Amino acid sequence: MNQPDTQLYLISPQDVGGDFPAQLERALAAGKGVVTAFQFRVKGIDDQHKLADLAEPLQAICAAHDVAFVVNDSVPLAKRLKADGVHLGQGDGDPTEAREELGRDVQIGVTCHASKHLAMDAGEAGADYIAFGAFFESTTKDKGDAERPTIETLKWWATLFEIPCVAIGGITPKNCAPLIEAGADFLAVSGAVWNDNEVQAIEAFAKVISETERPAP
Repeated sequence: MNQPDTQLYLISPQDVGGDFPAQLERALAAGKGVVTAFQFRVKGIDDQHKLADLAEPLQAICAAHDVAFVVNDSVPLAKRLKADGVHLGQGDGDPTEAREELGRDVQIGVTCHASKHLAMDAGEAGADYIAFGAFFESTTKDKGDAERPTIETLKWWATLFEIPCVAIGGITPKNCAPLIEAGADFLAVSGAVWNDNEVQAIEAFAKVISETERPAP
């Protein structure tokens, strides 16, 4: 029997004001059974009060659709909001310390770029999921000349470890099938959804996911 379908993990754009809450509502309504998490990723604002004001209406929309609300980078903001999860970059803190601060029920994810070593370290430190990327050119996750993970990276992880893995970076409905076939548990997507018609984009991802076979466990 094959594993359950790959799920979508939506990443917010930088601008989450204006019409964005309505966009999120439409995307989650279209993505029932496909979208499992949403990450609040707003850079360049240090004021926790302002960030919380931006995050709270989006968190309520996620709760209404039973979608996990994940805070990027900030353990203090995740704690303040009682978020479902926090996603840590390599410079954003230790998963073990985040676990002590947030408790056992909060999901902790860690960016591991293309590094098998960082992924194994994150797993040993108690991460609930690890993220490899950027797989393709991306305005949000591209690291210029940094090494990119490969399909083989995903296959290696899916074969040896039970901790879920996220593929991120420039992922679209047109290029995601090989990532699914390699064993990605989640596809983290941003621009491919928010830069176009979000409902059509979610439906296009869902179609590819339903038609693409994941490896047997």
